[in-house]
Amino acid sequence: MAKKRRRRGKGLGTVYRRGRLWSIAWVAKGAKQYEHGFPDEDTARRVLAVKIGDLAASRGGLPIPKPSGPLAGLVAEWLKARRTTHRSADQDENRWNNHLASFLARHSPDDVDVGLLKKIIAVKLGEGLSPATVRLLVRLVSTLYSDLIDDGEATKNPAKMLPKKTRALIRPTYDPKKTPFIERKKDIARVYQALPTPFSVAFAISALAGLRPGEVRALKWANVDLERRRIYVRESVNGPTKDKDSGEAPIVPGLHELLVAWKKKNPAPFNDLVCPPSFGVLGRAAPGPRRKYLGEHRMTSLIKKACKKLKLPELTFYEAGRHTFASQWVLNGGSIEKLREILGHSTVLVTERYAHLKPELFQEADLLRADVSLKVA
Repeated sequence: MAKKRRRRGKGLGTVYRRGRLWSIAWVAKGAKQYEHGFPDEDTARRVLAVKIGDLAASRGGLPIPKPSGPLAGLVAEWLKARRTTHRSADQDENRWNNHLASFLARHSPDDVDVGLLKKIIAVKLGEGLSPATVRLLVRLVSTLYSDLIDDGEATKNPAKMLPKKTRALIRPTYDPKKTPFIERKKDIARVYQALPTPFSVAFAISALAGLRPGEVRALKWANVDLERRRIYVRESVNGPTKDKDSGEAPIVPGLHELLVAWKKKNPAPFNDLVCPPSFGVLGRAAPGPRRKYLGEHRMTSLIKKACKKLKLPELTFYEAGRHTFASQWVLNGGSIEKLREILGHSTVLVTERYAHLKPELFQEADLLRADVSLKVA
């Protein structure tokens, strides 16, 4: 005997799946209502429960919770709180004001759907923004909605519902495996010697200790322990470090010798900075207001000129410094886990972009084991 199909309770609505996403249906004022685009069944059921609860409350004469206000007000409060915890808050505000507010500001959180986000992506790509920049806009929306859901202001995150073919349009074109770096150790010394001070010292700290450009420029002698041979990364030129946590980098013998000599030469540097701001190519005083930090654009320009003179690839400050440090670490058999700690990455998955440089990945014995004998047809 066939099993009798169990019927749902009347007036409780329906949850069903459409492709990769989930949808809900319920009856309100005698007409069937629908809402689509939920990422999982649990989210769909929770939203349906709210809809049914509101209907029951209205029939019983109870007050119905008012929907959230427009995103404009919610985002203003969100960005204000974000400034205390995230260094990128100012950039997030610019992205919102310049690219997202005109599309989203007037909508309430749950009025924003996948269709509207797809429209934003198409418009921004049509305006000439790079896929990587548009990807940052989508990531900002996703982060915003994650917090709104936690605060009870939204029930779904439309950014996480985007289909694969749409995500493919904003896939970053940058391949970290192809990022150039200084491949020979002797070339690191050659670039150092080709740079004027204090730019040469800043380059050496980044290339031999792995600090980010902003961390090198803001590094103070108070955070350099020459006796224990440690650099304590406490801040960047924009305030806190990128991961909002302090880090620690070892001082290798060559860098230690350099820093000892540099400190003797500059016993009372400006603002206790290891690499004080430069005035003129050779560090001489120049007219105009005094810089707070060493200029990053000037640093990159000098490194590119030095590389060109030495017939090396023209690298940026980041590529010649931090990226070179990480690449050389792996090439010399260093541990990925230890490298993650030095670089201050939030997860080892970020650090594993350098795993392709491990020498053992391309050992001849391993390649021979994977070899296959083929004959030309």
